Amino acid sequence: MNIDLRYPLGPFNPVPENANVIAAAIRDIESLPASLRAAVNGLTDPQLDTPYRPGGWTVRQVVHHVADSHMNGLTRTKLALTEDNPTIKPYDEGAWAQLADAGLPIAISLPLIDGIHTRWVQVLRSLAPEQFQRTFVHPEHGQTMTIGYQAQNYGWHGRHHVAHITALRQREGW
Repeated sequence: MNIDLRYPLGPFNPVPENANVIAAAIRDIESLPASLRAAVNGLTDPQLDTPYRPGGWTVRQVVHHVADSHMNGLTRTKLALTEDNPTIKPYDEGAWAQLADAGLPIAISLPLIDGIHTRWVQVLRSLAPEQFQRTFVHPEHGQTMTIGYQAQNYGWHGRHHVAHITALRQREGW
């Protein structure tokens, strides 16, 4: 069986939003810090500097990317809650992964991810059902996104990157 190493869980496939779907997405966001820590536990620097797939980011870059991405995700949630359909600022994640801070120890980003996720889950759990329909515009994708859609996307995004790391560990016997 040929598995696409870019998408070990398959591409993001949102489902119609309802209370159960949103609750599951929030649980995914909440559990990501512990899942990510477990995925990288005990890895050496050479292992952290191994790409999760040929031509892909290293495990270290993946961890720092999750911090970068989810920091932006929390900000986008807050913008959607405090402004009327704001247009968010996209960023070049590939270029960010090449900046000097992507080579720092992962111990720098793991506590950041803890804090981001604690705050994000607090905000999401405080929302009334209709607030998950608040929107922002993502100009890069040319679409208006609801907070409920975004929660599903980031829930998947965290699981997706943990799967990159755990699949690499399995393939390499780490």
